[in-house]
Amino acid sequence: MRVYHERLHAPLSWWLLGLVAILLLATEVVAGWGWPIAVAIYVVLVGLVAAMLWSWGRPTVVVGDGELRAGPARLPLTAVGEVSTLDEAQARSLRGPRGDPAAFLMIRPYLRRAVYVEVARPGAESRQPRRRLRVRGFRPSVELISPVADSPYWLVCTRHPAELAAAIVGARAAASAGGAAMG
Repeated sequence: MRVYHERLHAPLSWWLLGLVAILLLATEVVAGWGWPIAVAIYVVLVGLVAAMLWSWGRPTVVVGDGELRAGPARLPLTAVGEVSTLDEAQARSLRGPRGDPAAFLMIRPYLRRAVYVEVARPGAESRQPRRRLRVRGFRPSVELISPVADSPYWLVCTRHPAELAAAIVGARAAASAGGAAMG
C-alpha cells in the first residue's frame, strides 16, 4: 500500500522558458534556409527540449510496501534512521560543499527543498544497474555497472518535504512493528 507518492515533474515555467529559448535559437539557426528545412529544425529542437524536460520529470518518490523508492533506488524502511526536512539553504549545503560524496541524491534543479534520510544500516539499499556504452577499437559494447550501495544518507528533493518526512516516519514505525497495514 502506498503511503506517499510524488512525481518530480518539471514545472510549467520551465517548459515555457525552454520553448521560448529553443524558438529563439531555432530562429537563428534557420536563417537562410527554405521553409521545409526550417520547420524540420524547429520540430527537432523543440522535441529535444521536450524530451529532456520529460526525462527530468520521470522519477517518482514513493513510500509504501515497507520501502522508500526514489527513482531507481530502494531503501527498506527498517534501515531508515533519522528523518528530517530541510529548507532551501540546508538542502543547497548538502547538495554542495558539505555533502558526502557517497550519499544518494535524488535532486532536480527546480526543487529547492528536500528530506534528509539517514541510512542506519549501510548496504541495505538497492539500486538498478546502469548501462554504459563502451567503444574498444571499432567494437561497441554495453556494460552493466552496479552502483555502490553504501550511502550514509539519502537526500530526496520534493515539493512537500513535511508530508514526505511524516510518511517515512509513519511507515517506518509500522514496518518495524511488523504491521502490514500502513497508512
